[in-house]
Amino acid sequence: MLARQVRYFLAVAEHQSFTRAADALHVSQPALSQQVRLMEESLGVQLFDRSGRTTRLTDSGEVYLQYVRRASQEFREAKRAIHDVNDLSRGALRVAVTPTFTTYLVGPLVEAFYSRYPNISLNVREISQEHMEELLLADEVDVGIAFAGTLTPDIDLDPLLVETLALVVSTGHPLASETSIGLQALSTESLVLLSAEFATREQIDRFCRQHSIQPRVRIEANSISAVIEIVRRTRLSTLLPATIAFAHQDLAAIALDPVRLQRTAVLMQRKDAYRSAAARVFIELAREVATELGGSLI
Repeated sequence: MLARQVRYFLAVAEHQSFTRAADALHVSQPALSQQVRLMEESLGVQLFDRSGRTTRLTDSGEVYLQYVRRASQEFREAKRAIHDVNDLSRGALRVAVTPTFTTYLVGPLVEAFYSRYPNISLNVREISQEHMEELLLADEVDVGIAFAGTLTPDIDLDPLLVETLALVVSTGHPLASETSIGLQALSTESLVLLSAEFATREQIDRFCRQHSIQPRVRIEANSISAVIEIVRRTRLSTLLPATIAFAHQDLAAIALDPVRLQRTAVLMQRKDAYRSAAARVFIELAREVATELGGSLI
């Protein structure tokens, strides 16, 4: 069966319209309809119900779609495997990270990777963990760096580092000279925190509930850089990885005592996915960089 017919079938299934699918593929609608008809004739079944206002898959079409998507994904992997060069003289790698890692891990990791493998094309995306899992399963990302706790059984998790969150304040804050702070003292602090869509905020809220802490959240922001800037310019404090504070001369990290707020960062890959040479060396470098940073992370 022609690869073109498969592309046309997938487009109609996605857009639920022959017209919109033809526009997306930049082909004429009659030509697309003809190819889909030929596919249906060769299979001996009707794949689409064309009787309504939208074009819907029949029961046979729904079943066929599952196998076509799987085959298309494996075909893309096969193409990458053919072009994968083990001497790393060329290649490509798609990496996704959750937001906190862009503040301290991505820089040194990309620096190390690029200095050793400058001919590898690297695409780095900052996205939420939930979206990252979706892209890994869809074969749109090769490696993800996020946190343990995924409920998706089709993703492999490999521990990378243990990250410790601390109370982060400016050097002008009254607590800046302290090395630790009691958990209940957090209830008296005026905080700026990441907003609810961040995994970090979910972990902070859970930690506070577990230890009967009632945080006074004065400001919420959907950007780590915004949170850092607010802390630098005010006497508000925040809860962020201690390593972020270590990277700024005008910030201080105060350890939580006696219980630390910690989480395990992991490397994520789809189970049974093709592991390119570029992915393998990237993972090795990630472990090296994590080890170098480990003194301040664990």
